[in-house]
Amino acid sequence: MIPVAAPMEDLTPEPRLHVTPRAPNGPHAPSDFAPIAFPAEMRATPLASDEPSTPIARAQVALDDLPEVLSRVEEIPYSPAIEAHLISLESPAEMPGEEFRSLRTRLNHLQSTQKLRTVVVTSASPAEGKTFTALNLALAQAQLSEHPILMADLDLRRPSIHRLLQIERGLGFSDYIQGAAPLEQCLRRIEGTPLFIMTAGSSVKNPLELLGTGEAKATIEERFPKLFKWSVIDSPPLLFSADANLLATITDGTLIVVRVGSTTYDNIVRAMQTLCENNVLGIVVNGAQASELYSKYTYYYSKAD
Repeated sequence: MIPVAAPMEDLTPEPRLHVTPRAPNGPHAPSDFAPIAFPAEMRATPLASDEPSTPIARAQVALDDLPEVLSRVEEIPYSPAIEAHLISLESPAEMPGEEFRSLRTRLNHLQSTQKLRTVVVTSASPAEGKTFTALNLALAQAQLSEHPILMADLDLRRPSIHRLLQIERGLGFSDYIQGAAPLEQCLRRIEGTPLFIMTAGSSVKNPLELLGTGEAKATIEERFPKLFKWSVIDSPPLLFSADANLLATITDGTLIVVRVGSTTYDNIVRAMQTLCENNVLGIVVNGAQASELYSKYTYYYSKAD
């Protein structure tokens, strides 16, 4: 049993991160709470007559021509909002980098033993740090990998990846799924890195309906894994919409983010039950303090004075 480790809350002035091998316990933990195991393009734009006539075929052409597709993606500078507390590309050893490298190591080990390329990052409720966790995990993967890494904002109800990175929302996932733009126009790459960003794209009236289309399913299940070594997907909270539950059924694994002092055990249990505990890779504890998570296995990283 190897639970996942713990980053700080995205609005904390000086994040301090801690890894713990323990699941929640103690007198206030519910008796039925089990430790979380860490095992092992809708209607298309009309095409020219010499091109395939369906979105699926059109996407397959792009995959067969993968190097050229990714080479046409626009590059953007990395200048995140200060309050986002994202990993620094210039000083990767600073927090919260170390904790996310630890999480990266655990996931990479799992990938070596099982099919694991698409990971949904979600939470039980809002404001628990899921987007902060997803984006930092993608950045950590990009620092190590020579292969393309994707950070996809599939929280179509309240997208925030573009705001944290201080980029235009522009074309993104919804535009690609609806056939409004080709894949390369719906991606942007952080210059100097193999990290590709896919924003939520244009607003849609019914996000769940869009995510439930065959086109969305084929993109997440087939195209993302063929394009990227890792696809990290931000989703809405589990207890506020069914989007994350749907995404969990078409991805390889789910990480649930909880916030110390905010997330209740009841909400954790309810969130787990909505997923039926399928493909849950572990829990990421956000806002942890050493005194709350102490054990002989605790790894504590602190910035030098």
